[in-house]
Amino acid sequence: MAHALPSAPPMLRNSALDAPEIRQARIDLAACFRMAARLGLQEGICNHLSALVPGRPDLMLVNPYGWAFGEITASRLLICDFEGRVLAGEGVPEATAFYIHARLHMRHPRAAAAFHTHMPNATALSMLEGPPLVWAGQTALKFYGRTAVDEEYNGLALDEAEGDRIAAVMGEADIAFLKNHGVVVVGPSIAEAWDDLYYLERAAEVQRLAFSTGRPLKPVPTDVAERTYLQMREGDRESARLHLESVKRILSREEPAYLD
Repeated sequence: MAHALPSAPPMLRNSALDAPEIRQARIDLAACFRMAARLGLQEGICNHLSALVPGRPDLMLVNPYGWAFGEITASRLLICDFEGRVLAGEGVPEATAFYIHARLHMRHPRAAAAFHTHMPNATALSMLEGPPLVWAGQTALKFYGRTAVDEEYNGLALDEAEGDRIAAVMGEADIAFLKNHGVVVVGPSIAEAWDDLYYLERAAEVQRLAFSTGRPLKPVPTDVAERTYLQMREGDRESARLHLESVKRILSREEPAYLD
């Protein structure tokens, strides 16, 4: 199911790409990969998480083709430009990772991080007719007014045109449900993208469980949904930061190799 991006001409390593803030971004992103693997949010070697390189909005960190989420370490992540040239790291991005993520970062500078997964519960909702999320659970209200839906599944993203189409669907949303495919989450930081990815899957899971009872869902009234969303957003940035710090503490105790 995965396709390697054709090899690009090698580029000289830039010592500026070893700056402390870039090392920290590598650690943060690697932690997201490892915890996503623990939680079953990955699919083989096919899904991908990326982040803009601090201080270099023309470059991104992304996982190399052929490695599962649970194998990712800070140093294993690639740095590449939006033409597919690898500046640091061994290997190349998976093709759909490049075409989706490069175009998202190019078209949406606010997207400092872009996470694309086929995580099971959110993907299950993307396979249904109608709106994927129903505003019936408190966790779902975190995403009230923040979602877009791509209704036109168009096969694998193996060229810039398909990447541009997905980026256009994203618009000003933070979460896109790609019908018959999966989800994309973008955020202004790695921590915020991680927090949204995690809670999106939790919201989708409880909605699926509610559906399984066969009883009608009880939606939250619109005014309450809007008010609750605003309450949640007030502390989201700090909550996301603390969430990722918690993830890194757990991994440092139990999977310290992610720091390598």
